[in-house]
Amino acid sequence: MASPSHRRPVRKRRTALVLAVAAVAVGLLVSLVITLRPGGEPDTVRTASQATAGARPASPPTPHKATPAAKPSKARKASKAPKAPKAPKPAATTPSAQPSATTPRTSAPGPASGAAPLAGRIKPGTTYNGVATHYDAKDGDGACLYGPSPDLMVAAMNHTDYETSKACGAYILVRAANGASVTVRITNECPLPCAPGQIDLSKEAFAKLAGLSAGRIAITWSLQSPATSQTLSIRYKTGSSPHWCGIQALGHRNPLARLEVRTGSGWTRLTRTEYNYFLSPSGTGCGGPLRLTDIYGEQLTVDGIAIRPDTVQPTRVQFTRR
Repeated sequence: MASPSHRRPVRKRRTALVLAVAAVAVGLLVSLVITLRPGGEPDTVRTASQATAGARPASPPTPHKATPAAKPSKARKASKAPKAPKAPKPAATTPSAQPSATTPRTSAPGPASGAAPLAGRIKPGTTYNGVATHYDAKDGDGACLYGPSPDLMVAAMNHTDYETSKACGAYILVRAANGASVTVRITNECPLPCAPGQIDLSKEAFAKLAGLSAGRIAITWSLQSPATSQTLSIRYKTGSSPHWCGIQALGHRNPLARLEVRTGSGWTRLTRTEYNYFLSPSGTGCGGPLRLTDIYGEQLTVDGIAIRPDTVQPTRVQFTRR
């Protein structure tokens, strides 16, 4: 019989073997249970595969609202392409005045009514103080060389405000202290000692304000832009030819600031004389297209005017009423 000291280790080996078999059985049972779960793999394995595939993390991101697409501009149709953000509206600008309906060929629209960038001493929207005298206008002709006037509601502008014939053709509303008024057209120059602000009226126009015996009265006056159905006319001066010419504009509603002729390099401005003709000493542009600009900056282009000295040739254009 074996000694007790020899039997005790055998029991220990048996006990260890039983524990190992039990552990293996438990492990197999656990594996079987995991295999039979939905998903077929442990949570740790699924989490690792999701991270490898770039799946979203378990906690969802903070939600945000999508930016609404901008509405398409009214100026163009909406396309199927992604819509761009709506552009900010530009600052409002003052629109330019529209060309006259009777102006088929206007090179550039005039500025807003009231603005007269090319005005000289006589400006629109301004009331001038002065005195009125009178003279015998006869047929209404004068230094502006327009020729006989259809009526005698005419006047001579003082030398200073005449401004080398820039006042020629201007319509002036004259008011007396008693409230009477008359509109006259400047066709003449009143030489010195006529003072700035003074207007020498025809006897017929003066009589609308006071008796001729008054001789001299205090007045105020201002520039006008009257209604008219008349169009502009052009006249070449006596002696004009392709080598030298003088050109005059007649019947313009607003004071004329410039007269230009077309050349190979563009428009050439002609020099204005005290007798209200624009001269081309070398004949440049004579008989060709003309461009007329009033004190408001409106430009009218006229062509088809032949060199016919002393002949009034009508056009189909007129400056806009202001």
